[in-house]
Amino acid sequence: MKQWLIDTGTVMHGVFGDPVKHSKSPAMHNRAFRELGLNAAYAAFHVTPDRLKAAVEGIRALGFRGVNVTIPHKLDVMNYLDEIEESAQAIGAVNTIVNDNGKLTGYNTDGIGYVRSLKEEAGFDVKGKKVLMLGAGGAARGVAYALAKEGAAAVYIANRTEAKAVELADMIGSMTVSAGISYGQLKEVQDQVDLVVHNTSVGMHPNVDEVLIDTSWFHEGLTVSDLIYNPPVTRLLREAQARGAKTHGGLGMFIYQGVYAFEYWTSLPAPVDAMREAVLEAFRSEAGRS
Repeated sequence: MKQWLIDTGTVMHGVFGDPVKHSKSPAMHNRAFRELGLNAAYAAFHVTPDRLKAAVEGIRALGFRGVNVTIPHKLDVMNYLDEIEESAQAIGAVNTIVNDNGKLTGYNTDGIGYVRSLKEEAGFDVKGKKVLMLGAGGAARGVAYALAKEGAAAVYIANRTEAKAVELADMIGSMTVSAGISYGQLKEVQDQVDLVVHNTSVGMHPNVDEVLIDTSWFHEGLTVSDLIYNPPVTRLLREAQARGAKTHGGLGMFIYQGVYAFEYWTSLPAPVDAMREAVLEAFRSEAGRS
Protein backbone atom coordinates (compact mmCIF):
# COMPACT_ATOMS: atom_id res chain seq x y z
CA MET A 1 0.00 0.00 0.00
CA LYS A 2 1.55 3.33 -1.04
CA GLN A 3 2.26 6.10 1.44
CA TRP A 4 -0.84 8.19 2.09
CA LEU A 5 -0.43 11.99 1.83
CA ILE A 6 -2.92 14.83 1.58
CA ASP A 7 -2.00 17.24 -1.23
CA THR A 8 -3.65 19.70 -3.59
CA GLY A 9 -5.18 16.84 -5.58
CA THR A 10 -6.80 15.11 -2.60
CA VAL A 11 -10.55 14.63 -2.98
CA MET A 12 -12.25 15.54 0.30
CA HIS A 13 -15.16 13.83 2.05
CA GLY A 14 -16.61 14.11 5.53
CA VAL A 15 -19.43 13.64 8.02
CA PHE A 16 -21.66 16.36 9.49
CA GLY A 17 -23.13 15.75 12.93
CA ASP A 18 -23.90 17.19 16.38
CA PRO A 19 -22.29 15.51 18.26
CA VAL A 20 -19.70 13.94 15.97
CA LYS A 21 -16.60 13.45 18.11
CA HIS A 22 -17.45 9.77 18.67
CA SER A 23 -17.67 8.96 14.94
CA LYS A 24 -15.59 6.12 13.53
CA SER A 25 -16.42 7.12 9.95
CA PRO A 26 -13.05 8.85 9.38
CA ALA A 27 -11.13 5.73 10.41
CA MET A 28 -13.32 3.53 8.20
CA HIS A 29 -13.33 5.63 5.05
CA ASN A 30 -9.70 6.73 5.20
CA ARG A 31 -8.70 3.06 5.48
CA ALA A 32 -10.87 2.28 2.45
CA PHE A 33 -9.27 5.07 0.41
CA ARG A 34 -5.77 3.86 1.32
CA GLU A 35 -6.70 0.25 0.60
CA LEU A 36 -7.65 1.17 -2.99
CA GLY A 37 -4.82 3.66 -3.45
CA LEU A 38 -7.15 6.63 -3.90
CA ASN A 39 -6.01 10.20 -3.33
CA ALA A 40 -8.93 11.01 -1.07
CA ALA A 41 -9.53 11.87 2.58
CA TYR A 42 -12.40 12.01 5.06
CA ALA A 43 -12.87 14.10 8.22
CA ALA A 44 -15.54 14.69 10.87
CA PHE A 45 -17.16 18.12 11.16
CA HIS A 46 -19.14 19.31 14.17
CA VAL A 47 -22.08 21.11 12.57
CA THR A 48 -24.77 22.60 14.81
CA PRO A 49 -28.31 22.89 13.42
CA ASP A 50 -28.03 26.65 12.93
CA ARG A 51 -24.99 26.16 10.67
CA LEU A 52 -26.25 23.23 8.60
CA LYS A 53 -27.25 25.31 5.57
CA ALA A 54 -23.85 27.01 5.48
CA ALA A 55 -22.08 23.67 5.88
CA VAL A 56 -23.97 22.20 2.91
CA GLU A 57 -23.10 25.25 0.83
CA GLY A 58 -19.50 24.57 1.83
CA ILE A 59 -19.62 21.18 0.09
CA ARG A 60 -20.00 23.01 -3.22
CA ALA A 61 -17.66 25.87 -2.34
CA LEU A 62 -14.81 23.58 -1.26
CA GLY A 63 -15.38 20.92 -3.90
CA PHE A 64 -16.04 18.02 -1.53
CA ARG A 65 -17.02 14.86 -3.42
CA GLY A 66 -19.50 13.90 -0.73
CA VAL A 67 -20.44 13.75 2.92
CA ASN A 68 -22.34 11.61 5.33
CA VAL A 69 -25.02 13.19 7.50
CA THR A 70 -25.76 11.94 11.00
CA ILE A 71 -27.79 12.95 14.08
CA PRO A 72 -29.62 15.38 14.11
CA HIS A 73 -29.44 16.54 10.48
CA LYS A 74 -30.87 13.69 8.36
CA LEU A 75 -34.25 15.34 7.83
CA ASP A 76 -33.38 19.04 7.73
CA VAL A 77 -30.50 18.58 5.28
CA MET A 78 -33.00 17.71 2.56
CA ASN A 79 -34.02 21.38 2.43
CA TYR A 80 -30.59 22.36 1.06
CA LEU A 81 -30.00 19.72 -1.66
CA ASP A 82 -30.63 19.90 -5.40
CA GLU A 83 -32.07 16.41 -5.80
CA ILE A 84 -33.22 13.56 -3.55
CA GLU A 85 -32.94 9.98 -4.79
CA GLU A 86 -36.31 8.19 -4.98
CA SER A 87 -36.00 5.91 -1.95
CA ALA A 88 -34.53 8.72 0.19
CA GLN A 89 -37.47 10.89 -0.89
CA ALA A 90 -39.90 8.17 0.21
CA ILE A 91 -38.05 7.71 3.49
CA GLY A 92 -37.87 11.44 4.12
CA ALA A 93 -34.27 11.33 5.38
CA VAL A 94 -30.80 11.60 3.85
CA ASN A 95 -27.55 10.24 5.28
CA THR A 96 -25.31 10.48 2.19
CA ILE A 97 -24.69 13.40 -0.17
CA VAL A 98 -22.93 13.11 -3.53
CA ASN A 99 -21.50 16.21 -5.21
CA ASP A 100 -21.46 16.00 -9.01
CA ASN A 101 -19.82 19.23 -10.19
CA GLY A 102 -21.84 21.34 -7.78
CA LYS A 103 -25.09 19.37 -7.98
CA LEU A 104 -25.86 17.83 -4.59
CA THR A 105 -27.92 14.63 -4.52
CA GLY A 106 -29.15 13.02 -1.31
CA TYR A 107 -29.31 9.27 -0.71
CA ASN A 108 -30.23 7.06 2.23
CA THR A 109 -28.01 4.04 2.87
CA ASP A 110 -29.16 3.42 6.46
CA GLY A 111 -31.97 1.01 5.66
CA ILE A 112 -30.19 -1.11 3.07
CA GLY A 113 -27.13 -1.22 5.30
CA TYR A 114 -29.23 -2.31 8.27
CA VAL A 115 -31.06 -5.12 6.47
CA ARG A 116 -27.80 -6.51 5.06
CA SER A 117 -26.27 -6.49 8.53
CA LEU A 118 -29.33 -8.08 10.12
CA LYS A 119 -29.25 -10.93 7.62
CA GLU A 120 -25.50 -11.53 7.63
CA GLU A 121 -24.73 -11.01 11.32
CA ALA A 122 -27.90 -12.09 13.12
CA GLY A 123 -29.23 -14.55 10.54
CA PHE A 124 -32.59 -12.80 10.80
CA ASP A 125 -34.89 -12.75 7.78
CA VAL A 126 -37.54 -10.11 8.36
CA LYS A 127 -40.01 -11.50 5.82
CA GLY A 128 -43.25 -12.42 7.59
CA LYS A 129 -41.98 -11.18 10.98
CA LYS A 130 -43.43 -8.52 13.29
CA VAL A 131 -41.16 -5.68 14.35
CA LEU A 132 -41.24 -3.12 17.16
CA MET A 133 -39.19 -0.01 16.45
CA LEU A 134 -38.15 2.33 19.27
CA GLY A 135 -37.76 5.87 17.98
CA ALA A 136 -38.94 7.64 14.83
CA GLY A 137 -36.01 9.90 13.86
CA GLY A 138 -33.90 10.01 10.71
CA ALA A 139 -32.25 6.61 11.06
CA ALA A 140 -35.57 4.99 11.98
CA ARG A 141 -37.15 6.25 8.78
CA GLY A 142 -34.59 4.46 6.63
CA VAL A 143 -34.79 1.27 8.66
CA ALA A 144 -38.61 1.21 8.75
CA TYR A 145 -38.80 1.67 4.98
CA ALA A 146 -36.26 -1.11 4.37
CA LEU A 147 -37.99 -3.53 6.77
CA ALA A 148 -41.35 -2.90 5.14
CA LYS A 149 -39.84 -3.36 1.69
CA GLU A 150 -38.26 -6.65 2.83
CA GLY A 151 -41.69 -8.04 3.66
CA ALA A 152 -42.19 -7.52 7.40
CA ALA A 153 -45.67 -8.67 8.42
CA ALA A 154 -46.09 -5.66 10.70
CA VAL A 155 -44.02 -2.72 11.90
CA TYR A 156 -45.03 -1.00 15.14
CA ILE A 157 -43.27 2.29 15.85
CA ALA A 158 -43.04 3.68 19.38
CA ASN A 159 -41.84 7.19 20.04
CA ARG A 160 -41.84 9.76 22.82
CA THR A 161 -43.84 12.07 20.54
CA GLU A 162 -46.60 9.76 19.34
CA ALA A 163 -47.45 11.99 16.36
CA LYS A 164 -43.99 11.36 14.87
CA ALA A 165 -44.52 7.61 15.26
CA VAL A 166 -47.89 7.84 13.54
CA GLU A 167 -46.38 9.87 10.71
CA LEU A 168 -43.69 7.24 10.11
CA ALA A 169 -46.23 4.42 10.33
CA ASP A 170 -48.34 6.16 7.71
CA MET A 171 -45.30 6.50 5.45
CA ILE A 172 -44.85 2.71 5.25
CA GLY A 173 -48.55 1.85 5.55
CA SER A 174 -48.90 1.00 1.86
CA MET A 175 -46.20 -1.70 2.19
CA THR A 176 -47.10 -3.44 5.46
CA VAL A 177 -49.34 -3.36 8.51
CA SER A 178 -48.09 -0.46 10.62
CA ALA A 179 -49.02 1.57 13.67
CA GLY A 180 -47.52 4.47 15.61
CA ILE A 181 -47.74 4.36 19.39
CA SER A 182 -46.33 6.01 22.49
CA TYR A 183 -43.90 4.25 24.83
CA GLY A 184 -46.78 3.95 27.28
CA GLN A 185 -48.57 1.65 24.80
CA LEU A 186 -45.76 -0.89 24.42
CA LYS A 187 -47.65 -3.55 26.36
CA GLU A 188 -50.25 -3.64 23.58
CA VAL A 189 -47.75 -5.03 21.05
CA GLN A 190 -44.70 -6.36 22.92
CA ASP A 191 -45.93 -9.95 23.12
CA GLN A 192 -46.56 -10.08 19.36
CA VAL A 193 -43.15 -9.07 18.01
CA ASP A 194 -40.18 -11.10 16.79
CA LEU A 195 -37.71 -8.21 16.51
CA VAL A 196 -37.10 -5.06 18.56
CA VAL A 197 -35.05 -2.32 16.88
CA HIS A 198 -33.69 0.57 18.96
CA ASN A 199 -33.20 3.69 16.82
CA THR A 200 -32.50 6.51 19.30
CA SER A 201 -29.23 7.86 20.75
CA VAL A 202 -30.09 6.72 24.30
CA GLY A 203 -27.18 4.61 25.56
CA MET A 204 -24.68 6.00 23.06
CA HIS A 205 -21.21 6.98 24.23
CA PRO A 206 -20.60 8.72 26.60
CA ASN A 207 -23.99 8.04 28.25
CA VAL A 208 -23.48 4.29 28.20
CA ASP A 209 -25.52 3.50 31.33
CA GLU A 210 -28.79 4.77 29.89
CA VAL A 211 -31.58 2.55 28.57
CA LEU A 212 -34.74 3.73 26.83
CA ILE A 213 -37.37 1.28 28.08
CA ASP A 214 -38.05 -1.33 30.73
CA THR A 215 -36.58 -4.55 29.32
CA SER A 216 -38.08 -6.98 31.82
CA TRP A 217 -40.41 -8.39 29.13
CA PHE A 218 -37.56 -9.45 26.80
CA HIS A 219 -37.45 -13.24 26.37
CA GLU A 220 -35.92 -16.16 24.51
CA GLY A 221 -37.08 -16.25 20.92
CA LEU A 222 -36.89 -12.47 20.63
CA THR A 223 -34.16 -10.68 18.66
CA VAL A 224 -33.12 -7.28 20.00
CA SER A 225 -31.21 -4.99 17.68
CA ASP A 226 -29.55 -1.69 18.59
CA LEU A 227 -28.44 0.78 15.90
CA ILE A 228 -25.87 2.29 18.28
CA TYR A 229 -22.34 1.08 17.52
CA ASN A 230 -20.42 3.04 20.16
CA PRO A 231 -20.29 1.21 22.52
CA PRO A 232 -20.50 -2.03 20.51
CA VAL A 233 -22.60 -3.66 23.26
CA THR A 234 -25.06 -1.24 24.84
CA ARG A 235 -26.87 -1.61 28.14
CA LEU A 236 -30.01 -2.49 26.15
CA LEU A 237 -28.21 -5.43 24.52
CA ARG A 238 -26.67 -6.58 27.82
CA GLU A 239 -30.10 -6.70 29.42
CA ALA A 240 -31.50 -8.51 26.38
CA GLN A 241 -28.73 -11.12 26.60
CA ALA A 242 -29.44 -11.60 30.30
CA ARG A 243 -33.04 -12.46 29.47
CA GLY A 244 -32.10 -14.98 26.79
CA ALA A 245 -32.87 -12.85 23.74
CA LYS A 246 -30.68 -12.92 20.65
CA THR A 247 -28.84 -9.63 20.14
CA HIS A 248 -27.58 -7.63 17.18
CA GLY A 249 -25.39 -4.54 17.53
CA GLY A 250 -25.14 -1.51 15.29
CA LEU A 251 -21.61 -2.04 14.01
CA GLY A 252 -22.64 -3.96 10.90
CA MET A 253 -25.23 -1.39 9.89
CA PHE A 254 -22.67 1.35 10.41
CA ILE A 255 -20.15 -0.44 8.21
CA TYR A 256 -22.60 -1.31 5.44
CA GLN A 257 -24.19 2.14 5.27
CA GLY A 258 -20.62 3.38 4.84
CA VAL A 259 -19.92 0.75 2.20
CA TYR A 260 -22.85 1.93 0.08
CA ALA A 261 -21.87 5.59 0.56
CA PHE A 262 -18.27 4.82 -0.47
CA GLU A 263 -19.52 3.15 -3.62
CA TYR A 264 -21.75 6.12 -4.50
CA TRP A 265 -18.74 8.45 -4.20
CA THR A 266 -16.12 6.33 -5.97
CA SER A 267 -18.08 3.97 -8.26
CA LEU A 268 -15.72 1.24 -6.99
CA PRO A 269 -16.44 -1.89 -4.92
CA ALA A 270 -15.77 -1.02 -1.27
CA PRO A 271 -13.12 -3.01 0.66
CA VAL A 272 -15.59 -4.24 3.28
CA ASP A 273 -13.19 -6.34 5.35
CA ALA A 274 -10.66 -3.51 5.60
CA MET A 275 -13.38 -1.07 6.62
CA ARG A 276 -14.59 -3.39 9.38
CA GLU A 277 -11.02 -3.94 10.56
CA ALA A 278 -10.42 -0.18 10.74
CA VAL A 279 -13.50 0.40 12.91
CA LEU A 280 -12.59 -2.43 15.28
CA GLU A 281 -9.04 -1.10 15.53
CA ALA A 282 -10.40 2.35 16.35
CA PHE A 283 -12.41 0.85 19.21
CA ARG A 284 -9.39 -1.07 20.50
CA SER A 285 -7.27 2.08 20.37
CA GLU A 286 -9.94 4.03 22.22
CA ALA A 287 -10.20 1.35 24.90
CA GLY A 288 -6.43 1.39 25.33
CA ARG A 289 -6.48 5.13 26.06
CA SER A 290 -9.26 4.92 28.63
